[in-house]
Amino acid sequence: MHKTIQDIINMKKEKKKISVITSYDYTLASLCDKSGIDVLLVGDSAGMVMLGYENTIPVTMDQMCMFTEAVSRARKNSLLVSDLPFMSYQASIENAINNSGRLIKAGADAVKLEGGSIMTETISAIVDVGIPVMGHIGLQPQTTMLSEGYKVQGKTKETAMRLIEDAKELEEAGVFSITIEMVSHEVAQIISETVNVPVIGIGSGVNCDGQVLVVQDLLGMYDKIKPKFAKRYMNLSEDIVRSLKDYKKDVQSGQFPTKENSFSMNDEELKKLREQIGS
Repeated sequence: MHKTIQDIINMKKEKKKISVITSYDYTLASLCDKSGIDVLLVGDSAGMVMLGYENTIPVTMDQMCMFTEAVSRARKNSLLVSDLPFMSYQASIENAINNSGRLIKAGADAVKLEGGSIMTETISAIVDVGIPVMGHIGLQPQTTMLSEGYKVQGKTKETAMRLIEDAKELEEAGVFSITIEMVSHEVAQIISETVNVPVIGIGSGVNCDGQVLVVQDLLGMYDKIKPKFAKRYMNLSEDIVRSLKDYKKDVQSGQFPTKENSFSMNDEELKKLREQIGS
């Protein structure tokens, strides 16, 4: 039985830190799940990491459903949350509910959407139909990139108060958790201590209730963007490139495949075949 929403909520009450990893495909999701990660997040960052987009804006619902289905087939233990992509929930509440339902049908346990107080009515409506929602404030990649780019949030008293109020309103709207991205660690700590739901930080300091990283960043597989907040636990891209070069060299030199990598005919059948060809 995989983790539930209540399990994640209880982790905050029990002062247990929550580990969240973004995952987009069956192979890596299987490894993340096997490692005991608490939450697998199918982020719309898949558009950049898996599809090569410049940002998350072009990602479609069909793509998010495909990634969600792949990860859902892999997970056995983790909770599974999926992002609602840009313009899949902003246009209308009906649209937001329908698209949330699509992600749940694809295998998600909950959906995540960006926005503070402006999104509370939409969040309440999604929660009212029985779909759990994770909020997302601070840097909001879907829209912040259109105006101010990647900047740390909550560095002034005014912006800090807005974030704190947003968090309170999201909790009142019914979210089970809130992701806060690139928020000053002081404000992130205040938010974590203020709301009763788990606060998951990304680039927001150690005092959040949990942390989220992109698995490709953690493994050193994605070099296009290297966020300051991402810790690399290994540099797998170098190992992969080295292995591929070794493979190419073995193919060119005839060292691959060897007998161990090949299949053989029965000697008697081979003899018959040669006789047939010879005749």
